[in-house]
Amino acid sequence: MTTSAGFDIKDPALADQGHARIEWALREMPVLRELNARFSERRPLQGIRISGCLHITTETANLARTLKAAGAEVVLCASNPLSTQDDVAAALVRHHAIPVYAIRGENTEQYYRHINAALDHRPVITMDDGADLVSEIHKTRTGLIADMLGGTEETTTGVIRLRAMAREGALKFPVIAVNDAMTKHLFDNRYGTGQSTLDGIIRATNMLLAGKTFTVVGYGWCGRGIAMRAKGHGAHVVITEVDPLRALEAAMDGYRVMPLSEAAAQSDLVVTATGDKHVVDREHLEVMKDGCVMANSGHFNVEINIPALQSMAVSTHRARDSVDEYLLGDGRRLYLLAEGRLVNLAAAEGHPSAVMDMSFANQVLCAVYLAAAATRPENAVHPVPADIDAEVARMKLAAMQIDIDTLSAEQRRYLTSWQEGTV
Repeated sequence: MTTSAGFDIKDPALADQGHARIEWALREMPVLRELNARFSERRPLQGIRISGCLHITTETANLARTLKAAGAEVVLCASNPLSTQDDVAAALVRHHAIPVYAIRGENTEQYYRHINAALDHRPVITMDDGADLVSEIHKTRTGLIADMLGGTEETTTGVIRLRAMAREGALKFPVIAVNDAMTKHLFDNRYGTGQSTLDGIIRATNMLLAGKTFTVVGYGWCGRGIAMRAKGHGAHVVITEVDPLRALEAAMDGYRVMPLSEAAAQSDLVVTATGDKHVVDREHLEVMKDGCVMANSGHFNVEINIPALQSMAVSTHRARDSVDEYLLGDGRRLYLLAEGRLVNLAAAEGHPSAVMDMSFANQVLCAVYLAAAATRPENAVHPVPADIDAEVARMKLAAMQIDIDTLSAEQRRYLTSWQEGTV
C-alpha cells in the first residue's frame, strides 16, 4: 500500500497494466470520447471541484478523464470495498494525475477515511454510487453544504436513500438521479447488470447454469436483466416480488413467481437485486436446499442476512476465490459469493464498457448542467433533464451508425392538436 497526501492506492507499479485496460475500455465508449473532444475545447467545468465515490473501474477512469478534459478538478474514492481495480487506481494517479483513495479489500475504517479524503477536496459537485458522499456531508461535513452546486447519484439504492432524506427535509442540496435516466436504467441496469452478474457468478463458481433453478429476488430493471440472461443460459428462472405489478409482469414474461420461502427450498442459486435489507432472511436460510449458492447484485451487502447465516453456521471456510462455505448444524452447506457484496464487481469486472458509456455520459452532462445553472435548483432529488437523456440516446445511435425516422411537420401538428378525430 502507498499512502501520501495526494492518494492512497495499493501499488503504483500496476499503473501501466491499468492504463492499457483503461484504453481498451475506451474503445467501447464512443459517447464519452465525443464528449471528451467537445468539452476539451469549451472546458465548461473549468475550476469545478468534483469528488466521486464510485466503483474504481476502467469505465469510471474514462468518466474521470472526460471530467478532467472538461476542466474539472477530480478526486475519486471507492464506493465499495471490493470493487476497486487496483491497477486502474494506480493508472489514474500515475498517468492522469487524478487523486484516488481506494484499495481493493479495504476495511470499514479505511473506507470512510477515503471518503473523507475525497471530501477534503471541498467538492462543489458530488458523484455518488450509493449516496455515501452525500450522507457523510450531511452527517459530519456540513461545512461543505453552503458551496455545493449539487450532486449526481448512479444507483437505485442511492436514489432510495436520497429520496428518504428529501421526504424528511434533511437533504440540503440538489441531487440529480442519474440512475433514473431512461438511457441509464433501461440499459445499464438491465443489460449491464444482467450480463455482469452472471459473469461474476460463473467466474466465482464455474457452475453450469443450464438446468439449474435460479431465483431472482426483485424484478426491477436489474432483476429483469438478470432473469433474462439466466434464462438464456438455460436456467429455470423463478421470480420473487413484493410489488404486485412487477410480479404480474414477471408471470407474463414467462417466469414462475412465488414467495421466497417457497422458492428457497428448491433453488440452486438465489440472487438478490432489490436495494432493500435482509430480503434473504433467517426463515429462508432455514429452508434452503443443501448446496444453494447465494449472491447479491444490490449495492450494499445487507440484502442477504449475513449475521443470521453466520450464527447458524457451525463452521465456515473459503471454498475458492469469492466463495465462502457455511456448514450448518443440520449438515446443509450454503455458499455465499463475494461476501454478499456486489457480485458483478467483487467477483468480476462490472458492467461492460459499452453500456457504461451512456450512464457516464449522463454523469458528465449533468455535471455541466449543474455548473451552468444560473441559480441552484431546490434541495430535492431531480430527474435528469429530458434533453440530456435524449442527447445521450442520439449520440449512442450515431456511434452505432443507426439512423432513425423523424416526424414530418404534418405529424408534429397532429400530435399537438385535438381538432382531428374519426373521419
